[in-house]
Amino acid sequence: MEQTKKKIVKRIIKGIAIALAAIVLVFGIAVFSLWHNEISTLASMKLIRGRNDEHLDGAVYSMDVKGGFYLDEFVDQGGVKSDAELIDFITSKITKGVIDMNITDPEIACSSFTAKTEDGDVLFGRNYDFSKTNTCIVKTEANEGRHASISTVDLQFLGIDVDKNVDGLMNKITCLAAVYAPLDGINDAGVSCGIYMTYQGGDETVATDQNTDKPDFTSTTLLRLILDYADSVEEAAEIASAYDLHDSAKTSYHYMVADSTGKSAVLEWVAGTDSTDNDGAARKLTVTYNDNDEHIGDMEGTTDYQVITNFIIQPGYYEGSADDDKKGYDRYQAIYAELNKTNGVVRDERAAMNILSLVGRRTWKNDDGNGCTVHSVVYNLTDKTAMWIPNENYDDESAVFTFGFDS
Repeated sequence: MEQTKKKIVKRIIKGIAIALAAIVLVFGIAVFSLWHNEISTLASMKLIRGRNDEHLDGAVYSMDVKGGFYLDEFVDQGGVKSDAELIDFITSKITKGVIDMNITDPEIACSSFTAKTEDGDVLFGRNYDFSKTNTCIVKTEANEGRHASISTVDLQFLGIDVDKNVDGLMNKITCLAAVYAPLDGINDAGVSCGIYMTYQGGDETVATDQNTDKPDFTSTTLLRLILDYADSVEEAAEIASAYDLHDSAKTSYHYMVADSTGKSAVLEWVAGTDSTDNDGAARKLTVTYNDNDEHIGDMEGTTDYQVITNFIIQPGYYEGSADDDKKGYDRYQAIYAELNKTNGVVRDERAAMNILSLVGRRTWKNDDGNGCTVHSVVYNLTDKTAMWIPNENYDDESAVFTFGFDS
């Protein structure tokens, strides 16, 4: 009798164990089915350079994004009009409601230029000036009708603590949203783009906030659409003109875009002059190509290269104003002075990086409060590669990273 009871108990326990295992298996299958791309993306995230708090260097990560990250759905719904709407979209789609997202106020005081190497390769150089922060190199896959891309993201914008490494599952899940917050990048068609503050609106910066019947995008989502959908500078301009721009974080931006043919353009939203451009809804897109760039000031025009910092390049925009009113004008002049020496031709990517190092924030005048150049990158639009250096560590070979679409 006792043996019979024991057998019955064992069968019950075994049955319960099998049932629990089945439940766990079904749950695991359901989770993987729902999150398989996100799980693969999180598994790819790795630290590639540690932080150096004494030098005010944040950590550097890389992440390979799997799948389409719902961008087609983002486009189909007409984009978003604000950071709040972007957060809602990311929360519902990417993080599946597990965590609440946050996007902080960015101040992007940077420099970029295009140039050619002695071998004829087209380059796009960029400094991102801000303060100590963690960054991530985000690689996306090619999807039907969309390009693969490599971009740089400041994880502080997603609410990641600048003084800590990205540890813990919730912080890593937050980083899934990085794909919607690129600051610069290149796609596999050889198109590159960057974003830069413009301080439009006079004493108090006024964000561009167009409101027509066009679909909508915010500042970094414009850059994401260009990286995914543009085959050329002209197509990038077409994408920009097809949407209403709603600048993020109550500030204003312009963009530079370039492609492997050597063509480049500055995309700006303006209304009038610096003294009258205080209505974000009244602004309209102006595209200045490198073969029609008058180069504000007494610079000689050229079709071989182009430069951008933080002031509007439209002729007459700062009429009657001092050069001090043109944010980043000193860096603009310094870069042009270097490029003018060789008519926009540099030896190679390292020579282009040397130009970026001249206006790094640790060595350049720091009167606008930026603490450092968080990263410097030279995109080769011909080879479709990137030379990337964090935190002005130009002389440290261990800090020189090279990225491409085959690695």
